Amino acid sequence: MHSLNILCHEFVVAVSFVACIIGLLLLWDRKQQTNNVEETERILFRMSFSYWLVYCIAFGLEKMVLPNWESVLMTLKITTALSYFLTFSCIVSLPLHKFAVHRVEE
Repeated sequence: MHSLNILCHEFVVAVSFVACIIGLLLLWDRKQQTNNVEETERILFRMSFSYWLVYCIAFGLEKMVLPNWESVLMTLKITTALSYFLTFSCIVSLPLHKFAVHRVEE
């Protein structure tokens, strides 16, 4: 049962890797005239997708690196943890930014 959970997590990470690439392509800057609020939201979305992409890459490399390369493995684990927390902070910042802008408009 434990191996099934690991395979399921790896599958979800692989699917989210593809979804991040698609999300970044959709957010590609097309030189549109936008105001600061929309630009800030767009940047927060890009940062979320980029940090999660780093997480997916580090997670994949962590699974492929040989177990006797402890220094590389530890660096990948630190990168995975940091990118996970940075993604979380960007996701939390997006509604907080919308709330702050809404309060200023009122």
